[in-house]
Amino acid sequence: MTAETLILASKSAARRAMLENAGVPFDIRIADVDEEAIKAVSTELDPAALAVRLAEAKALAVSRDDPTAWVLGSDQTLAFDGGLVSKAQSLEAARARLESMRGRTHHLHSGAALAVKGEIVWSGVDTVEMRMRDFSDAFLDAYLAAEGEALLACVGSYRLEGLGAQLFEAVDGDYFTVLGLPLWPVLTELRRVGVLSA
Repeated sequence: MTAETLILASKSAARRAMLENAGVPFDIRIADVDEEAIKAVSTELDPAALAVRLAEAKALAVSRDDPTAWVLGSDQTLAFDGGLVSKAQSLEAARARLESMRGRTHHLHSGAALAVKGEIVWSGVDTVEMRMRDFSDAFLDAYLAAEGEALLACVGSYRLEGLGAQLFEAVDGDYFTVLGLPLWPVLTELRRVGVLSA
């Protein structure tokens, strides 16, 4: 089974940068999937399995339109306090989210899936435990002012690759997983299928 091109089915700047920095050649095509609808019909899944299902949906959506390419889909879920957390819709909501997570632990699950010719050929997930420090209200004010609307694109209202690193006292797991892609298993799979040299 061969294909000439790898397509990243994501608009995430962090995922794009990861692949670029790792020297992976790829094109970008944003997958047209209704994530909220998938979540609504996937209530039997735990957050890790849901991240995989969302990644698979993105990979399949693009692969069906371009059967000549390998398509990498990815997605991330955040589990906190027994529930699933979605992206904040406003800075006020981001503030409330961060206040609730302050001094506590949550888990990020990053799923990935590789499709070709409209079929999933591989999928996987990795999980990271994130422990926020008990930051001050003054720090939170400064953080929200500095990061602004960019936080609304992040499920946890933080970017660990930026000022968001200062929100945490410990991270147990892989840095790339925090950014939204389990990079090591993805690279392994891309070598296995011949997209990258072995």
